Amino acid sequence: MSSYSKRVYSTESANQCPKCGKALKSCRCDELVAGSAAKTDGNVRVSRETKGRKGSGVSLISGLALNEKELKSLAKQLKKLCGSGGAVKNGIIEIQGEHRDKLVAELNRLGYKALKSGG
Repeated sequence: MSSYSKRVYSTESANQCPKCGKALKSCRCDELVAGSAAKTDGNVRVSRETKGRKGSGVSLISGLALNEKELKSLAKQLKKLCGSGGAVKNGIIEIQGEHRDKLVAELNRLGYKALKSGG
């Protein structure tokens, strides 16, 4: 290597968003979360999906007007209720397995207007 070469390696930058990796100036993650919460019609929809999961079904909970921290807390509570795993992705809670009836009942008990959607 020549003496004029100045390589710089960085695995993390303080000027990047931890969610999307864009520069903080151009990041719109917070606006997207706030915008999606503002566009809900007040109904929480619980559906089932198998697409892209090799036939394994998951229950999807969408339409919650909550921030990411509250979504993760609610997801943890619902996963514990169902006794299965899951995740929060793009403002949608995914619970592994077919638990729609259980989830709708629990969400209604918690005060959300939950509806079972899909077949």
